[in-house]
Amino acid sequence: MGMITAAGPDTGRTWQAVVAGRPTTAVIPELTGMPVQLACRADFDGDAALGRRTAWRLDRCTQMALAAGREAVADAGLAPEEWEPARVGTVLGSALGGIGTWQREYDRLRELGPERISPLTIPMSLPNLVAGQLATDLRACGPSLVTSTACASGTTALGMARDLLRNGSCDVVITGGAESSLVDSVVAAFARAGALSRNTEEPDRASRPFDVDRDGFVIAEAAAILVLEHPEHARARGARPYAYVSGYGASADAGHETRPDPEGAGAQRAVEAAMADADLGAADIDHVNAHGTSTPLNDLVEGRMVRRVIGPHPLVTAAKGVTGHSLGAAGAVEAALTALTLKNQVVPPTAGLRETDPEVDLDVVGGTSRPATLDAALSNSFGFGGQNAALVLTRA
Repeated sequence: MGMITAAGPDTGRTWQAVVAGRPTTAVIPELTGMPVQLACRADFDGDAALGRRTAWRLDRCTQMALAAGREAVADAGLAPEEWEPARVGTVLGSALGGIGTWQREYDRLRELGPERISPLTIPMSLPNLVAGQLATDLRACGPSLVTSTACASGTTALGMARDLLRNGSCDVVITGGAESSLVDSVVAAFARAGALSRNTEEPDRASRPFDVDRDGFVIAEAAAILVLEHPEHARARGARPYAYVSGYGASADAGHETRPDPEGAGAQRAVEAAMADADLGAADIDHVNAHGTSTPLNDLVEGRMVRRVIGPHPLVTAAKGVTGHSLGAAGAVEAALTALTLKNQVVPPTAGLRETDPEVDLDVVGGTSRPATLDAALSNSFGFGGQNAALVLTRA
C-alpha cells in the first residue's frame, strides 16, 4: 500500500499519526475569505515527488495518486517492467477528480480570456485520467476504471478491483482513491450546505466523530493506493499480504440526494452483503472502521445501524478525527488503515472524541489506541446520493 495524507507523506508516518491520535486540522491560508477555513492539507510537493517534467501535466489529485501508487507497487515487491501488463488493472475512486484544475482555469478564463486557458485543461480534469495516468505510469494495460460514488468512491473501487481478480480478468489490480478538492468553490458549497465544522476555537477537535457535540466534517485531501492480488499469483511469488479482502457489498438508499436514510436501511444492506460475501456473521466482526464523518446525522445513523446489525462487541474507530474527510479517497485510506489494524493488532483511537454520543451505543475507542485480538474487520463508506459500500477484511 501507499498513502499520502495530512497525517503523513507515506504509509508509515500516516499510520503512526493515526495510532497516536494526532489531529491534522488547521486553518488553511488558501481558504481565506471562505465561510470555513479549516482543512486537512497534505504536505505534498508534486515536483519533488514526481519530477517537474511529469508533475506539470497533472492535477494535484493525480500527482498524489501516482506518488502513492509508486509507493504501493514498491511495497508489494512488484516491478512493472517484469509483470504481464494486460493482466494488471487500475481501479481508482475519486468524487471530484481534477476539480482544482477546473477552478484555476475558470478563474483564468474570466480574468485573462479564452486564449489563456491551458490546452491540458481537459486531460488534467477528467476523472478517468486519475486511473489512466496511473496505468500509463506503471505500464498497466488491463481494465482502467474510475468509480465516482461520492464519499464511497474509494471503497467502491476496492470492491470492483476485487471482482476483477475474482472473475479472472486480472492477476493484480492497483486500486484505491485520490482527492484534492481544497478549492474555494467546493469548500464554500459544503459550508453553505451546513456540512462543515466551524469549531475554529479548537481546530484539533473540529473533526470529532461520534462525539456528543460534533458539528460537521473537516474537508481533506489524500491518496491511498493498495495492490490487490489474486491469491494464487501472490503465493507463486511468495508475497506477504497485509490482509484479505474477504467481502464487499454495495447498495443505494434511493432516497435523498444528501441526507442518509434515517433508519440506515441502505447502509445495512451494504454491510450485510459484505458479511454474507465473506461468509461471516455478526459475532465474527471484531472491529469496525466507521465512516464516521463527524456530522450529527451521519454518525447517529451509522452508529445505530452498526449496533443493530453487529451488536455492541466490536471495537469501533473513525480515522477522520485525524485525517479529516478526503471525500472519494476516504474509503481507500480507511481500508488501508483497517488492514494495518489487523496486521498490528491494535485499534487506533478516534481523535477529538471526549464524550461519545449516548445515542451511539457502541465501544468507540477514544483517548489512546487499544491492543486487541482481531481476525475480521468491517470498513464502511457512505456518500451523497445514498451511495453505500462496505468491505470485510480478514487477518492474513
